[in-house]
Amino acid sequence: MATPYDGKVAIWHWRGDVIAEDTIEDLVRTLKNWAPNVTQVWVKTSDGEHFQGVFDDDRNLAIDNVASVDKWVRVLEANGMEFHAWAVVKGRNVEGEADRIIEVCNRPGVKSMVLDIEPFSGFWTVGRDPIRPLMTRIRRGVGGRFHIGMAIDPRPQHKPHIFPEEWRPFINSVHLQLYWNTFERPMAEVLDEGFLTWGDYGLPVFPVLPGHAPKNEIAAGREYAIARHGAKGISWWRFGVIGPVEFPAIDKPMDDGTIDPPPVTGDGRYGIEVIVAPNSAQYRDGAHGSANVADLFQSYTSPSGYTIKYKPTAATSSSVWARWDPQLAVSGWYELSAFVPSLHATTSRARFKLHGVASTTSEIEIPLSQSNYYDLWVPLGIYQFDANNVRAGVVFMNDLTGEPNAEIAFAPLRWRQILGITPTERYLADGYDSPVGTASERASSAIWPGEWFDATGFDSLYRVGTSGEAYHTGADLNLNEPYWDADAHSPIYAAASGIVTYAARLVGWGNVIVIRHDPLLTTGQVMYARYAHVEDIKVRAGDRVVRGQQICKVGNAEGIFAYHLHFDLSPTTILETAPYDWPKLDRTQLRRDYVNPQAYLLKNRPAVR
Repeated sequence: MATPYDGKVAIWHWRGDVIAEDTIEDLVRTLKNWAPNVTQVWVKTSDGEHFQGVFDDDRNLAIDNVASVDKWVRVLEANGMEFHAWAVVKGRNVEGEADRIIEVCNRPGVKSMVLDIEPFSGFWTVGRDPIRPLMTRIRRGVGGRFHIGMAIDPRPQHKPHIFPEEWRPFINSVHLQLYWNTFERPMAEVLDEGFLTWGDYGLPVFPVLPGHAPKNEIAAGREYAIARHGAKGISWWRFGVIGPVEFPAIDKPMDDGTIDPPPVTGDGRYGIEVIVAPNSAQYRDGAHGSANVADLFQSYTSPSGYTIKYKPTAATSSSVWARWDPQLAVSGWYELSAFVPSLHATTSRARFKLHGVASTTSEIEIPLSQSNYYDLWVPLGIYQFDANNVRAGVVFMNDLTGEPNAEIAFAPLRWRQILGITPTERYLADGYDSPVGTASERASSAIWPGEWFDATGFDSLYRVGTSGEAYHTGADLNLNEPYWDADAHSPIYAAASGIVTYAARLVGWGNVIVIRHDPLLTTGQVMYARYAHVEDIKVRAGDRVVRGQQICKVGNAEGIFAYHLHFDLSPTTILETAPYDWPKLDRTQLRRDYVNPQAYLLKNRPAVR
């Protein structure tokens, strides 16, 4: 089935106010300079019933009406490029949403429309009923020959909530959002899962790949999609997070002739694999007190073939325990993952207690919200184990979560040896330092070194009585000695090793850098750090940084604020998907998505310098 995307390389554009370019012509010049093989620009034209310009402060680039679409088409066509539209559909206003899409699709030069359909807040959460009325109205308005694709989160747990059978009669292609760096999973695993999940849909399937992943992963992901899965075209998410480092990796035509099929044995990242399931000899469980453990557990076989045990969560004291022992035969670095089944796993507070990590003699507690996953292996971190330690990799868990009316699953755990990691390679964060101060100050015991101080405080209410009243997400680091604004233009350093996921200007924030810091050596926890209001950015999205590397300087958000560094930490992916996130007065969201940076750094200082 021929599509407009065959043999083409495309890039997605979201909003003008989150990119550095001021005009469409500037955007085209950037592409011509850095990625001339990108010949399609996919521009967001509407969100629900509104043109996208409602959400875009950059009037030169915003889609306010069909005249804006015509302007984009003219500029792109004059430079030998194609305009493709995309839109978020929500199903709350069927006529309004359909009419915006019809208006756009009927403009001369618009080559296709891709509908972004995701079962999350702000997207499609209204069930199956509005799908056919919406799509029937759209098809009547644009005709049967106009190409309409749909972009989806391809993870299997989301497929039933997208209602694929309802969209199928109206759609011509499927675009898989294969964001392995956002999912924090191996690239090949995410691509294999996505193509397997949607490969039987009966329509052409195209990968949407993350342009802000590390450069080597971008190149490998492109090759893997083409050679292993036969991708006929590729699109990259998105303009504004791809910089000069990454552009060469995406600037390759589909038929450059450099790709050889990879071996079916995989990419060689993993060595020994050990899976311990509840029906194996390496698994044990029991009951506290005089209760019979068989009376407390129920069990079933998951669609993936694993034995699953489950029971209601305990609110005040545990009644059962379970133990997984991998009996590792070879020392080394291992990725520990938990299988989370789709049934009877609704707790948000499962606690895995890991023993025998080479870097510590204490137990490491790893929290996991089972309710967020469905029939998936979920990584719990990367750890070093000494096979001579009889407790190496042993995991305990009980049923105490403090929740009423939830269920906890006792399911398989997996230990996979990771090849090629040495202590000198920065796959793991060895600890966190302050992002400001001299080298000697950052090595001291004080978290905010020297005369630096936090002017606002985490979770504190500030700007009281104004329209900007909010609970603060992190620390506002200031240095006013020996004079006011002594911190102006001071260097800012990466607090820990990691990958830059965002490095650009944001409206209201000035320049912002977000770093996905590596799993912490002692706990395996991944944290995202936001360094905001900065100037003189020295890194790009996709760059790898190490603790203590200068990434920028203290700024003032282009004069909006006094000079200072806004620094916050998130244990969730919110800052990768929304680097501008600001919960305002939503304290529940604040405490879910952010932690006190001073307390976290104090607890996780490097052991060796």
